[in-house]
Amino acid sequence: MNISNYTKRAIIGGIISLLIIMTGTFLLGELSGYEAKVLIKHSLSGLNMLCNTIVLASATILALLLTLLSLSSGSNTKLKRDHFLSVLQIAKTVTGVFIMALMSFLIFNLPITESDNVPNNWFNAIYYASLIVSSILSSALIVVVLMLYNTVVNIIRIVGLGEKDHPLTLKEDEEEILGE
Repeated sequence: MNISNYTKRAIIGGIISLLIIMTGTFLLGELSGYEAKVLIKHSLSGLNMLCNTIVLASATILALLLTLLSLSSGSNTKLKRDHFLSVLQIAKTVTGVFIMALMSFLIFNLPITESDNVPNNWFNAIYYASLIVSSILSSALIVVVLMLYNTVVNIIRIVGLGEKDHPLTLKEDEEEILGE
């Protein structure tokens, strides 16, 4: 499946946000195992809340895509296949984000800081891994929202504002070729 320019821009936006988040993360500097353990204890509730929020947002976006499809197919204007492929890309991406956030939530709920069997030097890696996972999840949600924004803007222009010469609308000669 080809990636549209809108999707490429959304991915670039997600990458930029990931770089900003990761820069802030690594400005904290080097930590000892004990410091990392303490920081993990303090950040777990926030990580769980982040994962819950992303799960909820992803499920809501996926459900609202059905409304978008209903509006798209019910409009008087015939939309090109590219529009529906764009919605399909959003659905696939948001489903992946939903699964990643739910799995991360389950992993973050393991009582790792309460275990005596985990060596102190592992907490450094666990801390940075949790920061990387939360950064990726946040950036992935930003990509989904940017993709959705582009799709909503196109629907507003086509259905709401009645643009007939929009790149996602079928022209009369194209409709005849497709046999509609």
